[in-house]
Amino acid sequence: MARPEEKWSAEVTEHSDALDLEENVFEQDDPRAIAASLKRSAERSNRRKAEPFRSAMSMLTFYINRAGSNLPKRRKNILEQAKDELRKLYGRHTD
Repeated sequence: MARPEEKWSAEVTEHSDALDLEENVFEQDDPRAIAASLKRSAERSNRRKAEPFRSAMSMLTFYINRAGSNLPKRRKNILEQAKDELRKLYGRHTD
């Protein structure tokens, strides 16, 4: 159970039922490394309910949304680029 001062969203990110995330995945500075880590986590998971791409993209979007305005612009840009890298890794990029 989360400590009272923690938000439920932090608990979800740390203990997702769908993905076992690599430590500090969202703190990396390389968008491709973030995407590759999420892809590995999604493909290894036996608990996810959606296909790996959707699970990985959902976790990334969830993290961005839960951070909201507290997310520094530089970090948000890196994470948005990670979305594009994730699409490329799954062959879903739009040019």
